[in-house]
Amino acid sequence: MSVSKIGRYDIERELAQGGMGLIFLAKDPYIQRQVVVKVLMYSRTMDDVYREFFQQEAELIAALEHPCIVPVYDFGWHGEQPYIVMRYMAGGSLEDHVAKGELKLTEISHIFKRVADALDAAHAKKIVHRDVKLSNILFDSTGEAFLSDFGIAKSKTISDDEGDWLVGTPAYMSPEQVKGDLVDGRSDVYALGVVLYRLLTGQLPFASDSTTALINAHVELPIPDMRQIKENLPSVWQEVVGKSMAKDPNDRYPTAGDFARDVAEVVSGKWYLRKL
Repeated sequence: MSVSKIGRYDIERELAQGGMGLIFLAKDPYIQRQVVVKVLMYSRTMDDVYREFFQQEAELIAALEHPCIVPVYDFGWHGEQPYIVMRYMAGGSLEDHVAKGELKLTEISHIFKRVADALDAAHAKKIVHRDVKLSNILFDSTGEAFLSDFGIAKSKTISDDEGDWLVGTPAYMSPEQVKGDLVDGRSDVYALGVVLYRLLTGQLPFASDSTTALINAHVELPIPDMRQIKENLPSVWQEVVGKSMAKDPNDRYPTAGDFARDVAEVVSGKWYLRKL
């Protein structure tokens, strides 16, 4: 898609292309600031489901108005293509940070606190993100973390004639999400557990060239022991990750905040005092 202007926004360059849309770096000429413009692909505009997901993202984020969620500035139409204008996150994604090297445990703890705050706020409004992963955790120019991409988030009050859709990223999907069962905030806790596994080991817990095999692994296989990947990793991390990624949602942390609290206590050493 070659375009120089979307709405009032001057397009500077294309940043990325996702499953539903194109993402551009742009400038708002009214206040001279850089923004991100996400445009639904033209090929998707004829599909009511994709248009609903896209507009829903803008509505949900605007309704949440949370300091740990990437804010939406504007929503409009470029011909038949809807677009969302969001804050430009100059610090890149958590995926980018990991590619540069391991994060310190204190950094992980801080990131988890902010992401958990964002998720708990969403869950309090009956909104499940459904796609928590490294590339959806972004950083501003000061290095502060924000949760992004609520494009497939779904309020439990929304339904359609086709039933639930299998949406999400296979490497991070909870067992109930894979099976098409009703999901709640604990599904996001599971995905956040996958994020922690990746940050601590450098690998995802399950990997396969086959999408079917990958999603089935989340349902059927035990969580691989992280100490088989990193021998010097304290066993407590397996316990914490195991609880976040329990197959049964009732066995997981009830909230993302509870999960982030345990991460912080392990990092600070308070976990061990609590166990005495």
